[in-house]
Amino acid sequence: MKLNHGLHLAYCTNVHRGETWAETLGTLERHTLAVRRDVAAGEPYAIGLRLGQRAAAELAQPAEFDAFRRWLDRHGCYVFTINGFPYGSFHGTRVKEQVYAPDWSTPERLAYTRQLFDLLVKLVAPGTGGSVSTVPGSFKPWTEGDAARRKAIFGNLTRCARHIAELSERTGHDLHLGLEPEPCCTVETTAETVQFFEAWQAGEPAVGTEQLLRRVGVNYDCCHLAVEFESPGPALDRLAAAGLRLSKLHVSSALRVRPDAMGRAALAAFVEPTYLHQVVVGQAGETVRRRFVDLPEALAAPEASEPGDEWRVHFHLPLHAAPGAPFADTRDHVLGALDWLQRHPGACQHLEMETYTWEVLPAALRLGIEEQLVREYAWTLDGLAGRGLAPRALAERVAGKVRS
Repeated sequence: MKLNHGLHLAYCTNVHRGETWAETLGTLERHTLAVRRDVAAGEPYAIGLRLGQRAAAELAQPAEFDAFRRWLDRHGCYVFTINGFPYGSFHGTRVKEQVYAPDWSTPERLAYTRQLFDLLVKLVAPGTGGSVSTVPGSFKPWTEGDAARRKAIFGNLTRCARHIAELSERTGHDLHLGLEPEPCCTVETTAETVQFFEAWQAGEPAVGTEQLLRRVGVNYDCCHLAVEFESPGPALDRLAAAGLRLSKLHVSSALRVRPDAMGRAALAAFVEPTYLHQVVVGQAGETVRRRFVDLPEALAAPEASEPGDEWRVHFHLPLHAAPGAPFADTRDHVLGALDWLQRHPGACQHLEMETYTWEVLPAALRLGIEEQLVREYAWTLDGLAGRGLAPRALAERVAGKVRS
């Protein structure tokens, strides 16, 4: 949906199953239009589209693409962003570290991302711009100490940036790719993000001279950076001071808990076989002591806590509700990021709610998917309206749908 200061807000459809284009369109018909009736009836409605490689290839067929364009027009919907992070299957099977494969060292990741932009440039409305979010280079255990693989990542990003720049120049659309920092990845903190972009420029001098940094920036996921114990204001300032583009902001919340006996026992409800749930051990003030690649690894480790320690777990929580004792969440990081955006209203125009974990949430936290999404819209719009970033009347109308 269109908000103040040129902002656009959507929920990411990676919350729904769908690996083929037919399955993806089916979820839009079944769920997205139902949510749209409650939050944006009669108004242009934005879709944050998730397309895996198979669905993207199928949508690229002229007949399928033309039919989708007509579908969007018929339902008053538009696409401004695509989630290009998961290349393959994302629900109902073991995903874990394979969500990063193929990584940016491979031709497959480059070809897939280029195809997403080829689709997006024909979907975005004039003046809207278009973004694609992607993996942060690779999974750190795959690339540490491998200079050749890191060089390949930089080379493929340069090729992709040139493709995006050519599309932008030819069509007049402002297109951009956002690398999404995530725990235990090649890029996981904002400091590492800045270092990565500096190394990219050093290794690929054309990046600076051809203005390619305008086309490749950062997808700031509030859940991921909160898990890293970063504070949103300083973190976003760090990216801005380095001249990095803020491509998109993921409105998302993480799980927090004290690692005492009660907290560790309660975490068993969040152990599940589909996704990686990295754990970062630290304290307030951006002090990180230890990282675990997945929650079972953290729970199996000998207890060695210091006073004030907290575990932050990469498990996306619904935005509208607290998880309940002994847990807390990181919605304060989201609100801090919105505070920063209020101070810098032109810094990022693309906002996306991303709580893809609906299927694996503990039962006590799981509402019907459409009700959850409407409640997440209500929470997010209230936060935006309180900062002058969304119309108050819109926020109140959606809140009314939650109460009714």
